[in-house]
Amino acid sequence: MGPLSGLRIIDMTSVLMGPYATQMLGDFGADVIKIEAPDGDLVRQIGPGRHPDMGPLFLNANRSKRSITLDLKRPECRDALLRLCEGADVLVYNVRPRAMARLGLSYEDVAAVNPGIIYAGMFGYAQDGPYADRPAYDDLIQGASTLPYLFSRVNEGKPRYVPTAVADRVVGLVATSAILASVVERNRSGQGQRLDVPMFETMVSFVLGDHMGGLTFEPPLDHGGYARQLSADRRPYQTKDGHICALVYNDGHWRRFFAAIGRPDMPQADPRYRDFVSRMKHINEVYGELAQIFLTRTTAEWMELLEKADVPAMPMYDFEGVLNDPHLVATEFFKTVEHPSEGPIRQMDVPARWSRTPAVPDRLAPRQGEHAAEILREAGFSEEEIAALGACGATDDSAPKAAARI
Repeated sequence: MGPLSGLRIIDMTSVLMGPYATQMLGDFGADVIKIEAPDGDLVRQIGPGRHPDMGPLFLNANRSKRSITLDLKRPECRDALLRLCEGADVLVYNVRPRAMARLGLSYEDVAAVNPGIIYAGMFGYAQDGPYADRPAYDDLIQGASTLPYLFSRVNEGKPRYVPTAVADRVVGLVATSAILASVVERNRSGQGQRLDVPMFETMVSFVLGDHMGGLTFEPPLDHGGYARQLSADRRPYQTKDGHICALVYNDGHWRRFFAAIGRPDMPQADPRYRDFVSRMKHINEVYGELAQIFLTRTTAEWMELLEKADVPAMPMYDFEGVLNDPHLVATEFFKTVEHPSEGPIRQMDVPARWSRTPAVPDRLAPRQGEHAAEILREAGFSEEEIAALGACGATDDSAPKAAARI
C-alpha cells in the first residue's frame, strides 16, 4: 500500500539511530528485513515490558520489519546475508565501516553480489578525517555539535544534554532522505553506490544552521549564536496555575497581543516593541517582560485569549497529558493494537499523509528471529539449507508462528 511498496531493505542496524530510519522506510511500505546478532538488539532490554526482550524502546523503533537472527561471525551466516542482498535494494548498517570490512561485508563485498545495491552506513564521523575510527554515541555527538554549550548559555553556565536521543533521531531522518535520494538516482542510472551519513557532520550542520550567526562571514561579525533562541526567558511561560507555550513573534502577533490585554498603544509607546529589529535587539528585556505578563492569568484564560487573538500558543504537556490532546484524539494518532505476544500496546501513527498511496503499517515489532524461515524461503533457500542455518541461530522455533500484524 505505501509509497515504498516493492523496495527491499536489509537492516543491519541496532539501538536507535538506524532502527528509527529503517522503521520509517518500513512504515512507508518497504519490506525491511532486520538482521539481529544472537544476543539481539540491545534496546530490546530497555524499559518496562511484559516479556523479556520486548521493551518499549524496541517496540517503538522496530515495527514494519521482519526479523532474522544471523551470527555474522560464522561464514555460513555471512554467506546467507550476501544471498539476501542479491535481491535487495538497500543495505543499511550503523557500525563503523572497518567492522563491516572485518565481517567480509564491505561495500566491495556486497556490490560484488549486487552491483545495484545502495550500501548505506550511519556512523560517527566522515571517513576521510582523523576521527574516522572513533566510536560515537548520541551524548558524545550532542556535546561535539555544541548542544550542551547552548544550554550553558541559558542555564547559569551549566551544560546538559537534550533529554532525548536527538542526535540519533536527526541523523536517522537525514539518512532516510539520503537513502531515498540514492534509490531515485539508482533507478535513473542503474548503478548502486556507497552512502555514508556521519553523525558529527550531520549534527553540526543541524545546530549551526541556527547558530552560525556572525561566524558565517569572514572576518566574523560576532561570536555566533541566535540571540532569540539563547534568551534565558525563551521557555514555557509560567501562568497563575501552570505553564503555557506561546510565541508572540511577528508584528501582527504583537499588535493583536497588546490589544487583547488592553494595551494597544504599546508598539508605538515603547520603541523596543516597535518592529522586529527592535525586538530582536532587546530580546532579553522583551521576553522578561512577557514572562511577567503571563503570570497574571490562568493557563486556560491565556489559551482562550490567545486563540481569539490568533497568537500562536499550545499547552505544555507531560507524557500522559499529550495522549489526551484533543487534536491527537480526533486524528487517532495514538492507536491501541493487539500484539501477538505483548498484548495491547499503544502505537503512534505515521505523521505524513499520502492521498493515493497511504502508509498504513501492518507489522508490529517482531520477536527475535520470528520470520527467519519465511525470509530464507523467499530468497530461495532449500529446507535443508534453512535447517543448517538453524544450527547457528537463524531460525527461532520459540517465536510466534503468525507474523505480528496490526
